[in-house]
Amino acid sequence: MSHGHSHKKRTVESDQVNMGFQIAPMIDVVFVIMLFFMVMAGAVKVERELKTQLPGIGTPALADESTPPDEIMVTIEESGIVTLNEEEFDTPESKSLPNFTGTLMKLKQEADSRNAKVMVTIQAEEQARYERVIDVLNSMAKARIGNVTFTVGGEEF
Repeated sequence: MSHGHSHKKRTVESDQVNMGFQIAPMIDVVFVIMLFFMVMAGAVKVERELKTQLPGIGTPALADESTPPDEIMVTIEESGIVTLNEEEFDTPESKSLPNFTGTLMKLKQEADSRNAKVMVTIQAEEQARYERVIDVLNSMAKARIGNVTFTVGGEEF
């Protein structure tokens, strides 16, 4: 009887030892991962602080206030002609609007370098085709322009 009892106890102990060995490496791995993330997060934060201090204009927030946004006027005519600040781009048949997109990208990069925001107002004539508006919006997306205002048929002014 007593023999059987001590035997049982021994198996419990050996189980606990095994469990301990399985958990220990896991904990190590978790610690390493946590450490890695903490170091990474620290590195990213430092880098971000360095970046904002580099230009020497002071904080970007101040630079933002002082530079008025670059306002771009885009008109979509019924004929499918797209103009940017009164200048006609591409042909009404051109779906991808390569010149228009390229100009937007240049304007956006240029504004970014001055820390200015780009604001686009799209004025679509009432009879302008919906697909044409989408083409223009696709160009905006390619140039990563997010501030877009819509006016339709010249009512909103």
